[in-house]
Amino acid sequence: MAIESNQIVSIEYEVRDGDKVVDSNIGGAPLVFMFGKGQIIPGLEKGIVNMAIGEKGDVLVKSEDAYGVYNAEAQQEVPKDQFAGIDLEIGMTLYGQGEDGGTVQVTVKEITDENVIIDFNHPLAGKDLMFTVTINNIRDASAEEAMTGIAAENKQDDSGCCGTGGGSGCGCH
Repeated sequence: MAIESNQIVSIEYEVRDGDKVVDSNIGGAPLVFMFGKGQIIPGLEKGIVNMAIGEKGDVLVKSEDAYGVYNAEAQQEVPKDQFAGIDLEIGMTLYGQGEDGGTVQVTVKEITDENVIIDFNHPLAGKDLMFTVTINNIRDASAEEAMTGIAAENKQDDSGCCGTGGGSGCGCH
């Protein structure tokens, strides 16, 4: 039976770019999300739609269904003095504020005497990714979850932590 939109899904996963593991939650808190709401990359959602609780499988996600194709024009040259106080290194990730007020992640591509070239592409843009996924749970959303799009496991409680109200180390996503 296929997973349906608005169901709450809990997964463990490991993501590889070739032989390199780039992300994993195995041994940690599961990733809990509402299916069909764009809360995970589209290719992964399509790849698990027919999986059942307890099932483990590999899902190959092409770049266009993951973090997008690499856009060579998504770079900007910025005066080096705008990074005063930061010990810049090629490949480092920086966070700033975009024109819309949201957080923007950039990667330092090149450093010259005067300027820094930053790349606005996601670090995994242009990469085909292999996910090894285990479905921990699938359940229907409560009325509140369906309305808010937030799984109860991801909702912050008054202690400032998600889910169970655990102390430090609780895994909010």
